[in-house]
Amino acid sequence: MANRFRWLALGLMPALFAAGGVLAQQAPIDLAPAAAAEKPAKPAKTAAAATLPAAEAVARANAWLDAMRVMTADFVQVGPDGRRSEGELSVERPGRMRFEYTEPPRFEIVADGRSVAVIDRKLDTQDEYFIAQTPLKFLLADHIDIARDTRVLSVADEGNAVTIEIEDRAALGGTAHLTLVFDASTFALRRWTVIDAQGFQTVVTLSNLDLATRPDPALFHIDELPANQPGNRRK
Repeated sequence: MANRFRWLALGLMPALFAAGGVLAQQAPIDLAPAAAAEKPAKPAKTAAAATLPAAEAVARANAWLDAMRVMTADFVQVGPDGRRSEGELSVERPGRMRFEYTEPPRFEIVADGRSVAVIDRKLDTQDEYFIAQTPLKFLLADHIDIARDTRVLSVADEGNAVTIEIEDRAALGGTAHLTLVFDASTFALRRWTVIDAQGFQTVVTLSNLDLATRPDPALFHIDELPANQPGNRRK
């Protein structure tokens, strides 16, 4: 259980899996505005809801993520085996994030601006990774540009939500794939899905977002464990 949790807990670190994934063969979406037709079609008598252009959707997602300097939210994570975990997420950009699990309470994931640590309090282990090696880097960056920092595979306007599928080929261990789901009206990030190299899916859903209160800086502290302590590993 503990070893599996180290890989799946964050739901935002598929770069720690082997390279590849079920989306690897998809082509990137063209975010350039489409050329106008010479003779535009006549509008239907009963107009359907306008679909948000892909470039505009990505731009609005960028704007929300870039404006989000601090955040506290409740999260629910569902792993590929259906196992449910929950807790509180705290973010302070650039570079700082903490997943504090209440169920199960033994795990924590902390980013301190440089490293990401996956901590198992029961086994007294701490695995660390550089932020730049994980997909966290584009969510925790000082300035966020999805189209520049990742490969946009698809954009879907689903009425009450906008879904953006992205690929990050610069992550540790190979290509990382994420699906980000934004509220269609506010473009607040509501959910993300990670698919690993074997096609297993992890989903993290956010609720009760607080974008005004600065989290306690102590939440983002990573204890320095002795290099010779069993279970302390720098990846």
